Amino acid sequence: MLTFFTTAKPFRGHTAVIQRNALQSWKLLDPHVEVILFGDDEGGEEVCREFGLRYEPQVERIAETIRLDDMFVKAQTMAKHDVLCYVNCDIILMSDFLHAVSKIGTTHPQFLMVGRRWDTEVSEPIDFSLRNWEEQMRGRALATRRQRDDCWIDYFAFRRGLFGPDMPPFALGRTGWDNWLVWKGCESGCPVVDASPSVVAVHQNHDYGHHPQGAKGVWKGEEARRNFQLAGGWGHMRTIDDAALVLKDKEFRSNPARHRAALRRHCWELERSLTFRVWLPLWHSLLGATRPLRHVLGLRSKGLR
Repeated sequence: MLTFFTTAKPFRGHTAVIQRNALQSWKLLDPHVEVILFGDDEGGEEVCREFGLRYEPQVERIAETIRLDDMFVKAQTMAKHDVLCYVNCDIILMSDFLHAVSKIGTTHPQFLMVGRRWDTEVSEPIDFSLRNWEEQMRGRALATRRQRDDCWIDYFAFRRGLFGPDMPPFALGRTGWDNWLVWKGCESGCPVVDASPSVVAVHQNHDYGHHPQGAKGVWKGEEARRNFQLAGGWGHMRTIDDAALVLKDKEFRSNPARHRAALRRHCWELERSLTFRVWLPLWHSLLGATRPLRHVLGLRSKGLR
């Protein structure tokens, strides 16, 4: 069976609604599913008590942000099951997710399963007592036609031991750590499987009010820059398109997108190398050589120095 682990924002307003929806959807997948909620944010303990989840308030932080490595180590130590899944606390999962994990887990001793999400407007609590709630939610998500691309990674299913003490102390909720996890899976030699064609993972849309600088702070703030450095730069960044296999129609298929992803990354890195090693030095040399002439002509503006 499966152990989910996650962390949540304070349970207030719309955030409380979508987090409660997500947690209940995981718990209802199977009576033996375990769900661990890390962090001591407002309302977490009460929700765990209400839904019968495991509450673990003690986890290391970087300022106000949970440290990913500490959470992963603790989750793999305390989990009841050998297969774990970190998933963001705004993602609704359904029975197709459990089927995919079971298929991959029975085929591969070690693995990393990832997949693309479907952005969906959800503003109300889901009535899980309805027998067809899954059918309704799946249809609602597919109708949006808003499946994100390979860079948006919201769940990571794997067998205990895949991620060890070499995981950098990433700040969760910022960028870069998810790409590093995929890179680590690729480097470990285990199959990284893209389950996107088989799993409808519903992302409940929300704002970025939890960060003082909003979306800009999440994507380009100091913690995001630190995550990028801890990851080792672009050389350790991978996406869903780097998966070796795709799970589609209950069968594993080789993923041709990984070759395009590798070529795209190579071209991008070559462009960066040319920019910083060739074009920028030439540009600065040209500026230096023409500085006297530009001074005479009155062209020495700040933008040309």
